[in-house]
Amino acid sequence: MNYTIREAVAEDMSQVLQLIQELASFEKEAHAVAVTVEELINDGFGEHKLFHCFVAESDESIVGMALVYPRYSTWKGAIIHLEDLIVTEKMRGSGLGTALLNEVVKYGHNLGVKRINWEVIDWNEPAIKFYESKGAKVMRDWDVVQLDEKGIANYLRNI
Repeated sequence: MNYTIREAVAEDMSQVLQLIQELASFEKEAHAVAVTVEELINDGFGEHKLFHCFVAESDESIVGMALVYPRYSTWKGAIIHLEDLIVTEKMRGSGLGTALLNEVVKYGHNLGVKRINWEVIDWNEPAIKFYESKGAKVMRDWDVVQLDEKGIANYLRNI
């Protein structure tokens, strides 16, 4: 299948949200997606851009995406975080994941970042093998720590 990798535009965000929902379903968290198309447009294309997104397009449909945003490491300096790299199920195995990851790595390199970070769910062995085959180090001895909205509110009530 032919596809094109390009920078996302605001008009792509409804299809990007569909990919996000597809990933959430795959990760058994379909109910967890709360972001809206309007938020994606505002956060990615508004006055204060919070992320940068690449999309893969085939036959005028978005079939993959990679979303990154800046972070800062106290050990390394400027880094970027790859929030999600999603390839729709019908396009897996086509080289699309590699093409999207290539764009992310080139983007990070052009920014001069010292590292690109991302997480992968521990039971997604195909993704882990894919990332390791690209030279990424999967750090299995680190745990992800989060405070969600409820946790933030509870925290603030207790200080």
